[in-house]
Amino acid sequence: MAKKAAAAVKRPPTRLERLLGKFRFFGDVVTELKKVVWPTRKELTNLTMMVVIICVIMGVILGALDYGFFRLFNDVLLTR
Repeated sequence: MAKKAAAAVKRPPTRLERLLGKFRFFGDVVTELKKVVWPTRKELTNLTMMVVIICVIMGVILGALDYGFFRLFNDVLLTR
């Protein structure tokens, strides 16, 4: 039993091991980024335009709702 308990205790990593771990992490990041399928310029342009158009539409909708609620509270609920 004593051997199992002693084997379970891990020593903290040394300074060199921590430094090598950081370099290994960045190496792994570069490896994963090489696996990414990057969009073409045309796909990127189309997706960017789609996001801009959706943002404008949502801005108009939220602006209209805000104006409507402002009028509702101002005219109906805050009449003196």
